[in-house]
Amino acid sequence: MDKFEKVIRSGGKSFLLRLESSAQSRDYDKYEKLRNEIWGFPEDNLPGSRNLMCENFLHDGGSLFIGVYALGAEGEALADERRFVAFSYGFVGVKDKEIAFKKIENLRFYSQYTGIRDEFRGFGLGAAIKEFQRDKVRDLFGIDTMTCTYDPLTGVNAWRNVHHFGMMVEDYRVSTYGEYGGRLNRLDVPSDRFFMTWDLSRPAAPGESPWASAFTEDLGVVRCREEIVAGRSGPVELEILAGVELEPKAEILFVRIPRDFYAMLRETDVGLPDVREIPIRWRTATRGLFLALFAGGYAVADFFSTPGPRSENYYVLRRTGDSD
Repeated sequence: MDKFEKVIRSGGKSFLLRLESSAQSRDYDKYEKLRNEIWGFPEDNLPGSRNLMCENFLHDGGSLFIGVYALGAEGEALADERRFVAFSYGFVGVKDKEIAFKKIENLRFYSQYTGIRDEFRGFGLGAAIKEFQRDKVRDLFGIDTMTCTYDPLTGVNAWRNVHHFGMMVEDYRVSTYGEYGGRLNRLDVPSDRFFMTWDLSRPAAPGESPWASAFTEDLGVVRCREEIVAGRSGPVELEILAGVELEPKAEILFVRIPRDFYAMLRETDVGLPDVREIPIRWRTATRGLFLALFAGGYAVADFFSTPGPRSENYYVLRRTGDSD
């Protein structure tokens, strides 16, 4: 096993994480194929395979490709093309455009894509890929800051990025990618994103958030109700946003988001206007809330989910300047 590979075991399965090193352009076709399978939006394609090969840090460029492969019971690589189960792709950028690439402390690694095939979700691959990526970015590039974006309404990403890795929300970007469709997005739901920075020297947080025990209803600034609606697959219970509090007074606040925004997007993709607008109302209302809170001196401090089948997802926001 060389320094470009790592084997992990999770959920009774073994996986090989490996930096792509191929000098054959055809070996890069699998990244675009898997990207489109996961996101289902061919208009947002990766560059051609020849360009991807040239971008690779191990060849002529500054990009890093991580491929994840399912292994057999004895640890051997599987022959079927479906063994390629996940990937991550990113590249080196800069913070201060005047300094540009002149000083290494001005360099940041932008993680653009991390995707996992449906049947291999729930094995902890998202966190494992980011950890492997973190280690390789530090070891190979000497860079200690990574950046990325994610949809602030997606709890699975919030838990990993905000709670587990301790990434900082630097900005709320309105409709970052314009009309962005596919399986994980919808053209009529604006593609708002949190822009994150990650101090790669910071250790991951073990266990659950300590803020969960501090939650009380009066500190919540999002009101919603559970309601059964006519979803795409039939009757489905969803969280319906009823309102937000734009002028809170407390130093600590809790901002609720849907338990599964991806499922909400799929189930509300129907012709009934009242159902179709459910995620749009979540987007526009929470956009106004986050922008108002950030402008008022609040910052995202953590994220947690309550236990149980009807779990509730909450960001913890704290007024800037408070001590731990």
